[in-house]
Amino acid sequence: MELEQIVFEIISHAGNARSNCFEALRLSKEGNIDEAYKFIEKAKDELIETHKIQTNLLQKEASGDKQEVTLLLMHAEDHLMTAILAKELITEMIEMYKVINNTKESSLNV
Repeated sequence: MELEQIVFEIISHAGNARSNCFEALRLSKEGNIDEAYKFIEKAKDELIETHKIQTNLLQKEASGDKQEVTLLLMHAEDHLMTAILAKELITEMIEMYKVINNTKESSLNV
């Protein structure tokens, strides 16, 4: 597979992961915590696929098959890192919404 195709696969999976994370955030803001977690799981699956691609590139380089570092490859890595950060932060935000929703429900039942 050519480097350009590999790069676009990384961008595609990372973009899907990021989109799933923000959908999870939207759902959690609406109080749909269980649905939000389903989208976080979808994001994790996309990131696993991206990690497999990245690991393959790293293994090739370690075995002596050096790849040219292009601006496009750096762009793909930026997308990946942004998606990973989004997943981590939004997972924490979902936990906060969960606590907020539970607190609201508790105060309504008093």
